[in-house]
Amino acid sequence: MFKNEKGFTLIEMMIVLLVISVLLFITIPNVTNQSNSISSKGCEAFVHMVEGQIEAYKMDGNALPVTTATLVEEGYLNEEYKACPDGSAITIDGNGKVSAN
Repeated sequence: MFKNEKGFTLIEMMIVLLVISVLLFITIPNVTNQSNSISSKGCEAFVHMVEGQIEAYKMDGNALPVTTATLVEEGYLNEEYKACPDGSAITIDGNGKVSAN
């Protein structure tokens, strides 16, 4: 009656699910660690970009901007770029040095 029926047995399906679960347990912690690294690298790159915009502002206006608001008003930064991608605030000291808090 049930001749030549092909398919997976319950044990084969459970072995496949076990292998997939083990692979997920290995990869998920690595992905979360990498996302923290990406956020910090993104903030470093943003600080360097703001420093470049300060140099452009100095070349054009012969003065240092006091805040990021000055850079936004003069068109050197967009409004959404007042902070790092991770939410850290950008500060500019009197010498034009940029830091993320």
